[in-house]
Amino acid sequence: MTDIVTFGETMLRFSPPRGDRLERTRELDVQAGGAESNVAAAAANLGCDTVWLSKLPASPLGRRIVSELESYGVETNIAWDDRDEARVGTYYLEYGGEPRGTNVIYDRANAAITTATVDDLDTDPIDDADVFYTSGITPALSETAATTTEALLQRAQAAGTTTAFDLNYRSKLWSPDEAAEQYRDLFAHVDVLVAPVSDTRTCLGLDGDAAEMAEHLASTYDFETVVVTRGGEGALALHDGDVAEQSVFAADTYDAIGTGDAFVGGFLSKRLDGGTLREALAYGAATASLKRTIDGDVALVTPAEVDTVVADEHDTISR
Repeated sequence: MTDIVTFGETMLRFSPPRGDRLERTRELDVQAGGAESNVAAAAANLGCDTVWLSKLPASPLGRRIVSELESYGVETNIAWDDRDEARVGTYYLEYGGEPRGTNVIYDRANAAITTATVDDLDTDPIDDADVFYTSGITPALSETAATTTEALLQRAQAAGTTTAFDLNYRSKLWSPDEAAEQYRDLFAHVDVLVAPVSDTRTCLGLDGDAAEMAEHLASTYDFETVVVTRGGEGALALHDGDVAEQSVFAADTYDAIGTGDAFVGGFLSKRLDGGTLREALAYGAATASLKRTIDGDVALVTPAEVDTVVADEHDTISR
C-alpha cells in the first residue's frame, strides 16, 4: 500500500552560479523541481512510500526528471507523450542578494502536463494510497489540467483516500479571481487544506489572524484539517476543534525554493506515522528549516536530522 500519491508538473531548473547573470553565464546547474514531486521526495526521504503521477515527453529531458526523482526514492508513474511537439517545462533561477534579489523566469507553456487527462494516467495507485496530494499550481496550467485535477481528487475521495491540497497561488499563472473560482470548485473534494496566509488573503479575501482563517475555512468548506502557514511566523493547524501552533526553526538560508513543499512533506509523513497535530507541525517545520540549507528544490534530509532539530527546540524550551 502506498502512503502518498501526488500529481503535478515537474520542471527542469537551470541556475547560473551565484552572483552570475543569465545573460552572460557560461554554466547552468540542472535540477528537477515541482511542488508535488518535491512533497513526494521529502516524504520519501522521511520513510514514506510515495508515487508521483504526471505526464512527460518521451525524450531525454523527460527521462532526466524521472531518473532524478527515482534517486530520491520516489516511484514515478508517467504517461509518456511521444508527440514531436511535447516538451518539458523549465524555469531559470538567478540568485542575487539585496537590493537585486533572486529572479525566477518560467518557460512552461505547452508542457506535456497541460494535456494530461485521466485516461492518460494510471490512477490505480490513488485507490490504494493513504493520501493523495496536489496543489493549486496544477489546475492553473491549463483547462485540461484543471479538469484532471478535480477528477483525481474525486476519485481519491470515492476510494476512501485522504485528499490534501495546497493553495500554492502563483500570480504568473493566473489572477486571484481565477484562482479563487477554481479553488472553490475543488474544495468539496479536499480533506486537508494547506493555506498560506498570503494566498488566503489575496485569493479568498479573508482577513483576521491564522486561527480565524482556519476556523472560517474549516466551517465553510467542511475540511477535516486546515493548516495555515505564516512564513517567518510559523504555522497553525486546526483539526476536530484542536488547535496547534508551531514557530519557525532558525536556519541559515542557502536556498529557500521548495521550503513550503518540504513543510508539507514533513507534516504529512508525521501524520501518517501516527503523530499528533502538534508533532506533525513540528516535523514539518523542522523539515522546512533543513531544506533551506540545501541547494535545489528537494528536501534531501533524513528522519534522524529532523528528529534532532525537533529535539533541540524541546531541549531549549525545557531549560
